[in-house]
Amino acid sequence: MLINRHTRTIEWGDCDPAGIVFYPRYFAYFDDATGRLFAAAGFPKYDMVRRFNSVGIPMVDTRSKFYIPSRYGEEIIIESRITEFRRSSFDVHHRILKGEAVAVEGFETRVWVGADAEKPGGIKALPIPEEILAAFNEPA
Repeated sequence: MLINRHTRTIEWGDCDPAGIVFYPRYFAYFDDATGRLFAAAGFPKYDMVRRFNSVGIPMVDTRSKFYIPSRYGEEIIIESRITEFRRSSFDVHHRILKGEAVAVEGFETRVWVGADAEKPGGIKALPIPEEILAAFNEPA
C-alpha cells in the first residue's frame, strides 16, 4: 500500500498553555494528511470529488494514542497509509514521528459518499471506485 510522509513544524497556535500540541490539533493534522495521501496517489481532494461525482470521504470513527508530546517549533513527520479497503469504507493509520520515535498514532475510518437522490441534501455510502483502489495498491 502507498505510504505518504510529510514534515510539519509545530506552530504557536497549535499549542496549549503548557506549550505542547493541544490534542484536537492532531486530528486536524490527520485530516490534512489523509488529503495529502490521496493527492500522492494522484487524486487531490478537490479533483477527486469532481471526477467521481462524490461528496467526499467523511470520517465515521477516529481515535489516537499519545506517547511523546510535541512542542512549539519542533519538526514532526506525519506518515499515513490506508490499512484496509472495504466496499465503501476504508481505514487510515497515521504515525507522527519525532526522529525515529513514534509520538502519536491516529486511526480513522472513512466512508466514500455521494449525494442521496432519494433524500434531498442527504448522503449515502457508495462503492469506492476501482481506479482509487488500483492507485493505492500499485507498488511504489
